Amino acid sequence: MPREGVRKLILEALSRRLDRPVSHADAGFPKPTHETELRSFTEELIEMGRQDMERRNFLSASLFSVAMTIPNWQDVVGRMEIASSGSIARVGVSDVEMVTEMTDQLNAIYNKRGGRFSRPMAAAFLTNIVAPLLRAEASDEIRKSMLTATAFLCYITGWMAVDEGLHGLGQRYYAKGLELAGASSDYLTYCHILRGMSVQAADLGHGASASRLADAAATSAPIAGPLMRAFMSGQQAHGYALAGDRAAALRSIRETERAMDVLGSGKTQLGGYTPATLAYHTAQVCHALGDVAGSVEALQLHFKLRAKTDSRVTELRFQSMLAERQLELGHLELACATWGEVLDKHPEIKSGAVDQFVSEIPRRLSPHRKNSHAREIYERALLDSRS
Repeated sequence: MPREGVRKLILEALSRRLDRPVSHADAGFPKPTHETELRSFTEELIEMGRQDMERRNFLSASLFSVAMTIPNWQDVVGRMEIASSGSIARVGVSDVEMVTEMTDQLNAIYNKRGGRFSRPMAAAFLTNIVAPLLRAEASDEIRKSMLTATAFLCYITGWMAVDEGLHGLGQRYYAKGLELAGASSDYLTYCHILRGMSVQAADLGHGASASRLADAAATSAPIAGPLMRAFMSGQQAHGYALAGDRAAALRSIRETERAMDVLGSGKTQLGGYTPATLAYHTAQVCHALGDVAGSVEALQLHFKLRAKTDSRVTELRFQSMLAERQLELGHLELACATWGEVLDKHPEIKSGAVDQFVSEIPRRLSPHRKNSHAREIYERALLDSRS
């Protein structure tokens, strides 16, 4: 076993020779006894992206294609090439901007195509491009900015993993994002990630965890304006409703409504929180509290308020919810019409969450196959699930 001081030189040589980051674990080395917190972050980020490395050549080509959609893409591509080679000695503002711009582009791809399509690219970007940047020298200000940018990238990658149904992996990315945000003293990103963890818990039906995480996010929020209150209290309302705390859920959703009223009809938003999001949270609170009709009405309002640029993944998820709740009310043909729209769009979306909703359609419609509309959607959904 080489001496500890020599191991990092060996890893650097292997990384350059293999044209990809090599961790201590890859080389069969134990963790260094005096490993710095930042180096630990880097090692763990590399490990988390390891499962995508088998497709590294394809993913690298895809990443550079994504970079070419960014204004001034030549500079972005150039910084990525230098970062992936491991030859950046000192990180600057342009490197932080490159990470932020690529994160925005990868998130846009997720919203349009789904997590199964975007997450491997995000993981490869995190492993091959961003992790080496964390090892480079930087001023304290740039270091904090890079940690913040990486924290948000971890959050977005975790969100994509959750969309794929990889909940354990998603939680690992979230946890790493929290560590990085904490290290950079970025409490806005920190509370944003906590709220995302609450959304995951709520989608899995874990009301107590969802409300606890939403409360933690609200407590750690660095600002207390109406936009932040709406962003936090809407998620708190959903968590409380799932946990069975009716009074707290209704109190929080009213607080969200008041905060959105203060904001007015402007375009200012945080984390995509808009009147359409409020309508979605109202629908979730109503449904969790047993008001299915109120939930359907709120979801219909949500679709009236949605912008054309909103996520196509959430569009199909929420349409699927609407169809299921229309069926709960006994509105069979309305539910079939809504499911028909979902099936029309589904082939373009690579989302585990949407796939799960679609796979439920035959089971839900099986008792109604004597109805011609139900039978058509039942058969379409079966074919869709097999393809």
